[in-house]
Amino acid sequence: MLSFTRRTLLALSASAAIATALPAVAADDIVIGGSIPLTGVFAFAGIGIEAGMQDYIKIVNEAGGIQGRKLRLAYEDTGYKVDASVAVFNKLTSQDEIHLYYGDSTGFAKTINGEIDRRGSMIMAGASFATELNDPKAFPHQFMAGPDYSEMTGILLEYIAKEKPGARIVLVNSDTEFGRDPIAATKARAGELGLEVVEEIITPPTAVDVSTEVLKLRRARPDYTIFHGYVLAPLPEFMTQAKQLGLETKFMGTFWSMDSSIWAKVGEAADGFMGVMPYRYYYDEADNAPMMDRIREMRPEYQSTPYMQGFLTAMLFTEAAKRTLEAGKELNGANLKAALNSIENFDTGGIIGVPISIPGNSIPVGRIYRYDASAQQMQPASDWISVQE
Repeated sequence: MLSFTRRTLLALSASAAIATALPAVAADDIVIGGSIPLTGVFAFAGIGIEAGMQDYIKIVNEAGGIQGRKLRLAYEDTGYKVDASVAVFNKLTSQDEIHLYYGDSTGFAKTINGEIDRRGSMIMAGASFATELNDPKAFPHQFMAGPDYSEMTGILLEYIAKEKPGARIVLVNSDTEFGRDPIAATKARAGELGLEVVEEIITPPTAVDVSTEVLKLRRARPDYTIFHGYVLAPLPEFMTQAKQLGLETKFMGTFWSMDSSIWAKVGEAADGFMGVMPYRYYYDEADNAPMMDRIREMRPEYQSTPYMQGFLTAMLFTEAAKRTLEAGKELNGANLKAALNSIENFDTGGIIGVPISIPGNSIPVGRIYRYDASAQQMQPASDWISVQE
């Protein structure tokens, strides 16, 4: 496998040669469309996602684009509402020829799927890691830039099984489609690994009073408590009350609860919180991670986990388009998805710490991080773990 630096140099040389040979107006922009939530309950994610995508697009364009064609992000705010997302999709696709699209939610991904298949002109990724979307037959033109939610909890379980064989686990999930998503798969995989799920707790997504649920935790005495379906609330309240009761369970979460900036506001109660992260953090130091170095050059201040997700999604969009054009094929849904699925042992420049492959609709790789309240950072607690079948 070529290193990221060498592969990039080769690609840039080829792009420069083509750009020199062609008239400046001979190639059209390659447009990435986006239904992105810049306001509303998911705005913190949308703002980071948009910044990450724009930064990777800037890197590609400064290097000559893809075969002389520049990338451009065309997007509008959706407020994280499905009807608004559909309206934005229809508006943007009527204004530009779009072959790559970013969606803001599971609801939008499911709603627009039939239209994407009917058009056959594009592939789509987005903010959702829903297990349901990780089905190439039902969602042939979609993918996610990381593991699905069931794969995320599977990565957590792999870590638990190695650290404490036979561990007792409590699942705490929000009463939403997002929250319930991985429950069945988590229980099945726990059984396969010899782990025991001793209690399941369901709460409203932003519950305030969790005293009854904390008493259930106390009675269950789990070794680990896995949260899913939340961003922050009510996790700090769970953790604070549990520690006051002397409960020694280890609290864990999934991607959307893993941004270290949200835990910095919680303080000491967050110390020791662990979870699965598909990407490196902004501040991670690592050898052979030129893209992480480039991000820090472009953005001297901390960038969120959604930023990393947006950045990598733009990278994968670009790679799919690049491979399709290099093969002399039309930019359409089938060709782009085939190009995406040809990605094997791909070096992301350190965004993910191991080479990745995309045989289906997900990248089933992640790493366990633990929050250090004194440093206000997530620190690696494991190596990279793959749950690819």
